Amino acid sequence: MNYELRITNYELFRRLFYTFAVKNSFRFGAFAGLIFIFSINIFAQIAVKGETVWTMAGEPISNGVVLVKNGKIEAVGTAAQIKIPANYRVITAKVVTPGLIDAHTVIGLNGYLNQPNDQMALDGSSPIQPDLRAIDAYNAEEFLIGWVRSFGVTTIHTGHQPSALVPGQTMIAKTVGKNVDEATIVQTAMINVTLGDSALAGQGRSPGTRAKQIAMLRAELIKAGNYKGEPRDLKQEMWKKVLNREIQLLVTAHRAVDIMNALRIAKEFNIKIVLDGVSEAQMVINEIKASGFPVIIHPTMFRAGGETESLSMETASKLKQAGISVALQSGYEGYVPKTRVVLFEAAVAAANGLSKSEALATITIDAAKILGLDNRIGSLAVGKDADLAMFDGDPFEYVTHCTGTIINGNIVSEVVR
Repeated sequence: MNYELRITNYELFRRLFYTFAVKNSFRFGAFAGLIFIFSINIFAQIAVKGETVWTMAGEPISNGVVLVKNGKIEAVGTAAQIKIPANYRVITAKVVTPGLIDAHTVIGLNGYLNQPNDQMALDGSSPIQPDLRAIDAYNAEEFLIGWVRSFGVTTIHTGHQPSALVPGQTMIAKTVGKNVDEATIVQTAMINVTLGDSALAGQGRSPGTRAKQIAMLRAELIKAGNYKGEPRDLKQEMWKKVLNREIQLLVTAHRAVDIMNALRIAKEFNIKIVLDGVSEAQMVINEIKASGFPVIIHPTMFRAGGETESLSMETASKLKQAGISVALQSGYEGYVPKTRVVLFEAAVAAANGLSKSEALATITIDAAKILGLDNRIGSLAVGKDADLAMFDGDPFEYVTHCTGTIINGNIVSEVVR
């Protein structure tokens, strides 16, 4: 990544004064703090120049410029249209895209060490735990968060892993922050539900069959319909929000029978769901389309076996051709290094039926729409969060590197990956 630094005499004065104020902060007290805030704003003024800028709000822009100020996108257009202010730091890249979105992962709850102390995405004490909050297990400084950030991933939808019938809640976070409060965008995004082999308990415990899974879900929803709030019950509170259509279910279902079970439950209780995984989606593609529910498809390079034996690298393109809203994910990975990178999953999808624009949409604007955050993230448009990824070539080419990542207007990664 190439840099230019344009500083006026005034800005130079501001920086020198900032340095002086910090060094003498014990004398200036609160006044120095104000000077710090005033001075640091210069670092939130950035101009990103790209030979190609994929805004995802229209056609890609050749020789484009994105102005960033105070954490938001100030302007987007061609170099001929946009004059870069003299005090803006200028960054150049071959290709600029919106910050990438991982529509479903478990990082932050599960860590890269693959040891019990950093595997917090599953509590095996009960098959149904909608009250388990992802924010209470999220480690904002987990190594894997920094890893995906260095590949341009700026937002993650993360939570409990799909290994129990109702393992817990999900949350949405930016891939920055020293703690969960700094990182979190949405504290409770969805409630995880897992149907199929992954959520069967076995050894005489429930649920031991698919029929038992659905019976247990129905019983919880029926019970919640009669819940009046007293005495307080955290589980029932969450199910009540589902029934009131305040929170969606994220239903991981790979087999066609499990996908159909999810659709029947949604219809019976008039609840909102997002289908997840759907390895056998092509077998029930008409039913999925008729439901109107979006899909967070399995990782393109996911392992095929067991209930995922029928997955295909073309599943995303088939769903897209059918007019179904689709996003890609890194998913739950049980092996080290514990996560995939959605950039690579989208690249393979682009080689298997999706156009480059469609593939990029699955990890930007389409993912943002499914998560209900397209007013903030997913595209480069004035007023949106200044989340950008920069590359030294076509993002979907194997030899290309991510050269920089900006989140909320701050350069958070300059590692060349």
